[in-house]
Amino acid sequence: MYRNSRGHPGTVLAAVAVAQFAVALDLSVVNVALPAMRGALGFAPLGLSWVVHAYALTLGGFLLLGGRAADLFGRRRLFVLGLAVFGLCSLAGGLAQTPWQLIAARAGQGLGAAAAAPAALAMLTTTFAEGPRRVRALGVWSGVNAAGGALGVLVGGLLTEYAGWRWVMLVNLPIVAVALALVPAGVPADVRPARRDRLDVLGAVLATCGVGLLVLGVVRTDAEGWGAPVTWVMLVAGAVLLAAFVRAEGRTSAPLLRLGLLRGRWVAGANVLVFLSTAGQFAAFYFVSLYMQQVLGMGAAATGAAFVPFSVSLVAGTLVATRITSARTPRTSLVPGALLAAAGLAWFAFISPDGGFLTDVLGPCLVTGFGVGLVIAPVVAAATTGVAPHEAGMASGLMNSSRQLGGCLGLAALATLAQHRTGTATGPTALNDGYALGLAVAAALFVLAAVVAILVLPDRRAATPGPRSEPTAENEAKNSTEAPSRSTASKHRTDDETDDELEGTPS
Repeated sequence: MYRNSRGHPGTVLAAVAVAQFAVALDLSVVNVALPAMRGALGFAPLGLSWVVHAYALTLGGFLLLGGRAADLFGRRRLFVLGLAVFGLCSLAGGLAQTPWQLIAARAGQGLGAAAAAPAALAMLTTTFAEGPRRVRALGVWSGVNAAGGALGVLVGGLLTEYAGWRWVMLVNLPIVAVALALVPAGVPADVRPARRDRLDVLGAVLATCGVGLLVLGVVRTDAEGWGAPVTWVMLVAGAVLLAAFVRAEGRTSAPLLRLGLLRGRWVAGANVLVFLSTAGQFAAFYFVSLYMQQVLGMGAAATGAAFVPFSVSLVAGTLVATRITSARTPRTSLVPGALLAAAGLAWFAFISPDGGFLTDVLGPCLVTGFGVGLVIAPVVAAATTGVAPHEAGMASGLMNSSRQLGGCLGLAALATLAQHRTGTATGPTALNDGYALGLAVAAALFVLAAVVAILVLPDRRAATPGPRSEPTAENEAKNSTEAPSRSTASKHRTDDETDDELEGTPS
């Protein structure tokens, strides 16, 4: 484990928030610019999708490795390295002259984000102890994360229309520069421990390849289809590798992901909830954006601006959730938030081909945004509740992986459902029916998330684990003076036993 030396919590929060904004922005900012990229660089029709897929593939595949590497080699170090790679690849993408250069730059951005994102969240959870201060910090992180994703459409539309498509890549440079400038100003340095666990190379290979194949199989369904043999080969191969990963993690003394972490109801329940809610949220963004452009006939910039009310409502929901969760458990906000988001998406499902922004979009946007805001901060707090400081990166990588997989799988599956409803028709009415079905299923995913919160998450807080120090020279000297008669079993308690004690018991 790496223990922090000196630092300023406010500066840590600012650096993490700025970095997360860049990572979240990049998930959606390029979508509106894709037609301009195709015209400028001469992309083939199917090749263009790799501008999006390359980022999703490397980000999803390397998150677990990035989280564990942050625990072992230093969170600040991984944070700075990831941001530097992200920024350099953004510059390379903005200067790209051929399709392969832009795709390679996007893959590099995803790799940098996979190092920076879990390191950033781990820095946050180790800087702020469990309780109101951590909840408030995670509220800021979650609000910035969601706002970055929502505003990406607006920023991408405005930049593409008024500055050119290259600026959807170059816009990351000043954001990354600000985050990096904050690091020496107050982010505590990593202190090398006397002993450091080795990196689980086998687990890293199995997890990265397994998650990568799952993401690749899902994102390629837009070209190959769910029934294509290549799709199922990738999905089955990914599942087999992940099963091998689980088996390997149970046999190593220094796992990439300690399986005992998943026995905790907070961590397990929160990750399932993250998966379901992100699947619904990403799909909803997709369908509402297409509805406004292809059914209502709104332009790219106008569509981006239409998401501003959603962002404002989401921030408001995050503020309310922070106040609720500071005094009570995350579940207190998660259940009503998921149900409110479900209600908003169910309202969205009544969209009409003859509708308009004021009648079909604004109201559901406000309700859904507020509900999602009630969910995103508490679910991150729940995913890190009861986690020991030396495993903060591990838990952060797991949560980010659940989020990325949920978004990819949910979007691909619901887009397929919508396409089956639409069929070969291209008229506004047929498209409207497909989008409405997708939004209705997204609402059902949030209802399921509320059920998970009720049945799995404890209704009282877990005990906060103290930091588990690595053996230093001082500690070893102290231990050597203790009575040798004390048994090994009494000196060392297993992580799984600690997990059991950290669980809150429902009242």
